[in-house]
Amino acid sequence: MSVLQENIYPNCLVIERMVTIGGWNRNELLEQLHQNAIHLNTYAETLLADNRFIISSTPYRVSTVELAVSNLGFPDGATTERSFTTAQQLGLKLCPLELAPYLRMQYTDQPEDVEKEARQNQAPSGSVTVASEAISEDDTFPKGFYLRHMNGELWLRGYCADDLHSWNADDRFIFVK
Repeated sequence: MSVLQENIYPNCLVIERMVTIGGWNRNELLEQLHQNAIHLNTYAETLLADNRFIISSTPYRVSTVELAVSNLGFPDGATTERSFTTAQQLGLKLCPLELAPYLRMQYTDQPEDVEKEARQNQAPSGSVTVASEAISEDDTFPKGFYLRHMNGELWLRGYCADDLHSWNADDRFIFVK
């Protein structure tokens, strides 16, 4: 096996988590985010309020894998579509959109963003994007969520991107195993 193949999933270092999802209605979920001091940006609020944001009334558990875009075989980065398609070919699945708020509440020890400076049209340093199916093809509507820890605060943030958006090799995604 070549060195490059050793760094591609499943032959790479990943972070695995078991996450419990569901069991609350929309208002209860929002209240839990508030009680857990989770900050939301406008895009996250838009996604959480949308009727297409499906919430399971029954709790269930999923096994997740966090890895870098380079671990999907893209040392120079890749578009969302290429990243997601390759992850699925490697046996990973896209996350239900509702995973993100529950993961945010359970993943409280995320390392803090040390860069602090915004990177134009790129994922913020230290962020982790939850790989999920977009609920709208409109490029001005949020595509999904990412998690960020900055200035001592935990954030659940939504993001917008078009089909041409390219992720950097060190950008991190969460998939369902």
